[in-house]
Amino acid sequence: MSVTGIRKALAAVFVGLALTLSAAPAAQAAQAAPAAHGAQAAPAAQADKLKLTVAGDGAQGVTIQATYADGRRLEQVVRLVLTATGPDGQRVGPVQLEPQPEGQGFYSSGPVLSTGTWKVSVNSPAPLAGKATATVQAKTAQSPPAPAPVAVTTPTDDAGSAAWWPLAAAGLVLVAVAMGVAMLFGRRRTT
Repeated sequence: MSVTGIRKALAAVFVGLALTLSAAPAAQAAQAAPAAHGAQAAPAAQADKLKLTVAGDGAQGVTIQATYADGRRLEQVVRLVLTATGPDGQRVGPVQLEPQPEGQGFYSSGPVLSTGTWKVSVNSPAPLAGKATATVQAKTAQSPPAPAPVAVTTPTDDAGSAAWWPLAAAGLVLVAVAMGVAMLFGRRRTT
């Protein structure tokens, strides 16, 4: 075989190797595509459902935490509608709830309930459907207790504040004596 034939054979081997290596990632991607599509389909099926957690706010309102059914945080605004049935058959709603700045997926009704026990339902229509019902005890809003007065006292012992004067006077006397001694010795050297 001549040198040209060897070169042609090596070139054919390298081209075949390059084609094999470039085709392998494409084949792996083709095999992984159905698996990735199936993995995306499961969250998509769960993503169209919401988990709503309903609770009282400690006064006359209701708070709602909305997440996806699989527990992921809700990153978009959804429409939530509240209805409630209270003592003596009182009804509130439907009230559309607005998102609150306390966190993603956090909603609050504000003071819409009167004092008593209420059965509260919160619904979210499609495309992100969800429903929750809870019993909420509404109470009259409480104001925080007034702070206790703080007594301001001044020290009655003036001995502690006057104790530094004798030390300062002694320091001044020592400085004066040292200056006098320095002046005395300074004059003797010049004479």
